[in-house]
Amino acid sequence: MVGTGVLIECLEDTRVSEVLVVGRTPCGVAHPKVREVIRSDFFDFTDLRPALAGYDACFFCLGVSAAGKTEAAYYHLTYDLTIAAAEAIAAVNSGLTFCYVSGEGTDSSEHGRVMWARVKGKTENQLLRMPFKAYMFRPGYIHPLKGVRSKTLMYRVLSPPFRVLFPLLKRVAARHVTTSVNVGRAMINVAATGYVKPVLENPDIDLVAAGQAAR
Repeated sequence: MVGTGVLIECLEDTRVSEVLVVGRTPCGVAHPKVREVIRSDFFDFTDLRPALAGYDACFFCLGVSAAGKTEAAYYHLTYDLTIAAAEAIAAVNSGLTFCYVSGEGTDSSEHGRVMWARVKGKTENQLLRMPFKAYMFRPGYIHPLKGVRSKTLMYRVLSPPFRVLFPLLKRVAARHVTTSVNVGRAMINVAATGYVKPVLENPDIDLVAAGQAAR
């Protein structure tokens, strides 16, 4: 869902000249800006390094729910997968900006009681040590716009009532909600102009999406 929303904003933004989409299945978007690579192995990108060269930014939107997973399984699909891609990208694009979709409540200490938050925190910390410029995006609830739909059943079930309630949520819990449009626009703006800190919470995402508070 997040990746689709970010892709839509990239296609609509005149500053973006080309997008390389790397996924397991076709994204279903035919556009002059889009190049696509379909692959099954997301733990070894050595063969893909030549295709990754020359880009200004990576918007890393892959992720899985921790529900029903052991810590070892979630770690493999979150930390190992992300760092494998990041290392391949860093090898050919050391000056690139890497924007990683993490989550509200991520534990930077890596020692908290919540499993997913520890793993996300370790992933963030490792990305911040890498040679490229890295920014961690920590959205809470992401409201889908422009026809974006989640592949997660629970999210699809909850979307209709949340669509009705979103204006109220935005008023009473603005610090914890954002939109797919704002996440995409904020990533593009951060890639273009940077930001004053490496971790963006919901209020930062909304500010940067509006073109504010960037340096």
